Amino acid sequence: MLYVVAWPVLGEADDTALRRLRAQYHPQEAGLIGPHFTLVFGAAAEREEELRTALRGVTQRPFWFMIDRIVRSDLYLYAEPSDGAAELQTLHETLNPAPGSEPFEPHITLGRFRSAAEAEQVARIVGRQNLPMTGRIEELALLRRAGDVLETVAGIRLGA
Repeated sequence: MLYVVAWPVLGEADDTALRRLRAQYHPQEAGLIGPHFTLVFGAAAEREEELRTALRGVTQRPFWFMIDRIVRSDLYLYAEPSDGAAELQTLHETLNPAPGSEPFEPHITLGRFRSAAEAEQVARIVGRQNLPMTGRIEELALLRRAGDVLETVAGIRLGA
């Protein structure tokens, strides 16, 4: 499976907070990949050349984002940006010419919980203690996942 992610550049305290949250509440994924915005999710291996070409054609310049809300969706907890969301949406549309089955909402996954109540409780605590967070998107990466192995296939610096 292929993925395209945007790597957030964060201040040390914010990066540490996101990594700790993911390690505690999403340990399998946190051990595989750090905080990121997923722009292409689970694409077939046959799309690799198409995605490489699309990445080379990205004209987006680096941009700032601000995470100012924690959102619970069923058993998952997400950090969602307000500032920078439009740019992430544009990147998603550039890399996914056909609309997916679900609408795209830019986010960083913080965790998966046993119950919605537990997720809601953590959302409130995280929101009070850690928000807002600001950062910058400067780089995208095309990743290939095979089981528990994640390999970077290609990367681009925005505005290069």
